[in-house]
Amino acid sequence: MKVLVCIRPGEFEYQEMDAPLAKPGQSIIRIRRIGICGTDLHAFEGTQPYFEYPRILGHELAGDLVDMDQADGFVIGDAVTIIPYFNCGHCIACRNGKPNCCVAIKVCGVHVDGGMVEYLSVPSSSLVHNQGLGYDQLALVEPLAIGAHAVRRAAVQPDEFVLVVGAGPIGLGVMESARIAGGQVIAMDINEGRLDFCRDRLHLLHTVNAGGEDVMERLRHITRGDMPTVVIDATGSLKAINNAFQYMAHGARYVLVGLQKGDIQFSHPEFHKREATLMSSRNATREDFGRVMDSMKQGLIDPTTYITHRVGFSAVKKEFAGWLDPAKGVIKAMVEL
Repeated sequence: MKVLVCIRPGEFEYQEMDAPLAKPGQSIIRIRRIGICGTDLHAFEGTQPYFEYPRILGHELAGDLVDMDQADGFVIGDAVTIIPYFNCGHCIACRNGKPNCCVAIKVCGVHVDGGMVEYLSVPSSSLVHNQGLGYDQLALVEPLAIGAHAVRRAAVQPDEFVLVVGAGPIGLGVMESARIAGGQVIAMDINEGRLDFCRDRLHLLHTVNAGGEDVMERLRHITRGDMPTVVIDATGSLKAINNAFQYMAHGARYVLVGLQKGDIQFSHPEFHKREATLMSSRNATREDFGRVMDSMKQGLIDPTTYITHRVGFSAVKKEFAGWLDPAKGVIKAMVEL
């Protein structure tokens, strides 16, 4: 089978490998869709934490089940997606219902080789039923589930102001889930094209260009002086993460979804006087996947809205670097096999 390997930062190579065979507890998926996410882009740039090369990227996946073992409730030929965070099942996190941050987690396409292949072997426990959704929708469940998990971590309440910093694919998923939870969503980015997308496609009333206006004054105006009670970072930018501490209302919750390699710095007195809460949000759980799929079926989320670029598998090597260029206007690139 053909696979695409990221040999080192900035370099892909197509290779031929033997197709995997089903092992005990494993299932084989014929890959049909691969969504390109920030993790893939950061790995290509060489800025992704927890990463080693060479690596086969790709974890936003949809495909057909072609072989299986210990996959009760599934049949050969089912369209499926996966929960790509392969957990050990017995560590402190797994025992406490948090397999998304398992001590020994192996994220598909990050810690172990991922889905830029024709056939992929995965733990049968990671399989997710299609629930009547198509390949495009199934491939987009995972990034939207990350947003749903962050909103659940923040415990967003109806009518409270939720500032989402970063209007990339993960940030957009956070905005969707915050809107469904009843929050008054404020989108912040430095890319006016992405803010246009938030206004036009997500119908958000409040947007802030962090590079072109007085952010503090704009947030005070939107929140009638209170400032947001929830701030969620989806940038992975150290500058953006550090800046956002000042955007919190007193008593606010700050959730970090974006990830970067540096040290966070903030004023302890300013944080302390707010009695603020700082949380990280890592990956997602099966519950989050279920919520997103239910929202899709109810028409609350149209995931195909995000797909701005499509390409066949054989063209990924040629096209990939261009998806890093903000001028290309990429929200979500979808690879078809």
